[in-house]
Amino acid sequence: MRKNIEQDRQRAIQRFLDGESPVSIWTSLGYSKQWFYRWLDRWRQEEDNWACERSRRPHTFPQRTAIEVEEIVKWVRLELYNQAVFCGAQAIRWRMEELLVNPLPSLRTINRILARHELTHRRTGRYEPKGKAYPQLPVAGPSSVHQTDFVGPCYLHGPVRFYNLNSVDLATGRCAVEAVWSRSKQDMIDAFWASWQRLGCPRYQQVDNEMVFFGSPTHPRGMGHLIRFIRSVGLLNVFGEKFKMPKEAIYEYVHATIDVAEQTLSIYLEGKQIEEYKYQLR
Repeated sequence: MRKNIEQDRQRAIQRFLDGESPVSIWTSLGYSKQWFYRWLDRWRQEEDNWACERSRRPHTFPQRTAIEVEEIVKWVRLELYNQAVFCGAQAIRWRMEELLVNPLPSLRTINRILARHELTHRRTGRYEPKGKAYPQLPVAGPSSVHQTDFVGPCYLHGPVRFYNLNSVDLATGRCAVEAVWSRSKQDMIDAFWASWQRLGCPRYQQVDNEMVFFGSPTHPRGMGHLIRFIRSVGLLNVFGEKFKMPKEAIYEYVHATIDVAEQTLSIYLEGKQIEEYKYQLR
């Protein structure tokens, strides 16, 4: 029975890749809309074994003993550490509060637990380049290219948590820093608008792959220009949607440009167009 369920998940995603509408897929298979998008999100986020069941370990914790709370502190710290985000006592306590841990330990207690288990070291290791030069966008003058990224969370006494949206004009070196309370879509839009009022509206706005920049896994078609490295499987991943690339693109960086007028996705390698797909926008 379990094998058939996993086959249904794989069949649903394959039919979606073949161009069938989501509503006809989940209706014909006898599932719900929530079921379809759950497994579509899982497929987009994972390369292997995405259709398999995960552990049903609970994500919330009722009343716990001191020993259990200590184990949760260690687990949350590891979770934050592996996400390459701040993993100090305050961040751990906030995460435990989100998980409804009861009783919630004090910052002093969390710090003692971290010290006792020697969990106060910082992340080690350096990025190793792939051996390919990252493509550069053309910088012809002021506001040709703005590079933008979130920094944070940052912390003040209180405690107070916030983020900075940092933007740099690559032609002039001028920068704009906008503080926001969260990485929500509205805060992001307000911060971009404030940055553009100071630096000018750019021809290219370069950002990373954070979800807030492109919408959501169920509505990913929002960005207009991407740079991607094509691995051995030969697939271009555009915010979870995967497109087959020609052999010459494997182990190379490609540009992907979305034409909002023609509603096409064009793929370029070293300035030459090598592929084009229809790309229906909402």
